[in-house]
Amino acid sequence: MIDTTARHEQIAKSIHDTGLSRDELLGAIDLGSNSFHLAIARLDHGEVRRIASISEKVQLAAGLDENNVLSEEAIQRGLDCLQRFLPHISEIAPNRLRIVATNALRKAVNAEAFITRANAFLPKPIEIIAGREEARLIYLGVSHSNASTDKRLVIDIGGGSTEFIIGQGFEPIEMESLQMGCVSFTKKFFADGKITQKAFDNAKTATEVELLTIAKRYKKVGWDNAIASSGTAKACKLVLQELGFAKDVITIDGMIKLKNHLLKLGHVDHITFDGVKAHRQAVFPAGVAELLAIMQSFGITELYYSDGALREGVMYDMLGRLGNEDVRDRSVSALAGRYSVDFKQAGRVMATCGRLFDAVRDVLALSDEDKDLLRRASNLHEIGLAVGHSNYQKHSAYLLEFSDIAGFAQTGQASMAQIALNHRRKLRVENLEAALALGGRKLVYLCLILRLAVTANHSRTIKSAPIYLSILNKNTDHWQISIGDGLHKELIKSELSNDIAQFAKWGVKLTVV
Repeated sequence: MIDTTARHEQIAKSIHDTGLSRDELLGAIDLGSNSFHLAIARLDHGEVRRIASISEKVQLAAGLDENNVLSEEAIQRGLDCLQRFLPHISEIAPNRLRIVATNALRKAVNAEAFITRANAFLPKPIEIIAGREEARLIYLGVSHSNASTDKRLVIDIGGGSTEFIIGQGFEPIEMESLQMGCVSFTKKFFADGKITQKAFDNAKTATEVELLTIAKRYKKVGWDNAIASSGTAKACKLVLQELGFAKDVITIDGMIKLKNHLLKLGHVDHITFDGVKAHRQAVFPAGVAELLAIMQSFGITELYYSDGALREGVMYDMLGRLGNEDVRDRSVSALAGRYSVDFKQAGRVMATCGRLFDAVRDVLALSDEDKDLLRRASNLHEIGLAVGHSNYQKHSAYLLEFSDIAGFAQTGQASMAQIALNHRRKLRVENLEAALALGGRKLVYLCLILRLAVTANHSRTIKSAPIYLSILNKNTDHWQISIGDGLHKELIKSELSNDIAQFAKWGVKLTVV
């Protein structure tokens, strides 16, 4: 294995030698359950061309105890790794960098302890992505790296979860994330390092049990060919070639021979294949057992390998955000349609939000990302009406936080949920604490702006009440609302006056003139 210091020096040189500007570089960091990966690429005629990559064994998943509490040792391993990545991302503009976390931090009950400490020195906040969002990004990376019009099954075995996607072209058709991976299976079945038939059989049975939830549906949809991505698949392909068990593809016959070869070795300490990096040695048998079981269960005889996966998908997704193809906007529109949102009312509220936001953005130090968040939340703040009218803001918040919404990280969905939750009724202290913990005072301000916009459009008529927002004496917590002449002026003024006490609970003095 290349010495870590030497590898980092090699990465730094490769980035420096390109001579690319900040606007030409893209970066993605994947905080996986087994390893942390950094990929740096350049944009070449709309395509992502990787110019440097590095991965380090961190084994976050191995640091989870029986209660899913991440150990301090595992947290420190992760922080140390990110500190080593830091110099390599210094030349990447923050809006061209994403840092995503997967299964281990999804499961960790104290994930925030790690994220808070990491965000203190990272140039971009960590995003914990849901399993189905991880699957979507994996397919995006695979499909861009392997152009085809065929219907494909994509399999990505990670440390703690395995993603399965059927897609055609660049569009996924079926997506699922199952709770099995090479690190978790190593802990369950190969913890002592011994490679036995019993361990393989137990791993096979566990894989088959997990696959029960998707196998029938996936086989019904069908696929023309199958592709595997990420570390386990890459290692299997290289070892099969090294041993002469297969050539360019992973075959079922080759995997059976590889399994028997590992049984003869008897222990992970005896794994010395060139294709298996030292940090993957301990988890390799579990990965082989899972991949073989998947191929047998799905009847896959040949499995191709894709070098592009999650990190490439993250970068292609960023290109959409930088352009006019942000999947989050498509998701918001789809969600609004699914829950029969009153589009005219949502449009009025969004327009008012935008006008109020622009009036105070500089004083409140709000950003374009904040405006996008408010716009999406204002579009969806009434989706809870599809569940029930009483306290519908609670239904809206629940749907926004816990639905699978393509393109959003968990933090983004939780932020939208807070904005929707607090747009009506009482402003509670516990909700303030939740908003502050999630997004600081900025998120508090977005909640209050939506609240004002909803009040201005309370009549649900074609014309919004003309209300104007300003900040008094540059005091970010002293807001003034003035109301222009209109049919409902006195009614709106009365409603806003009633909100003075509510705003005060959240530390904002509201003056209505």
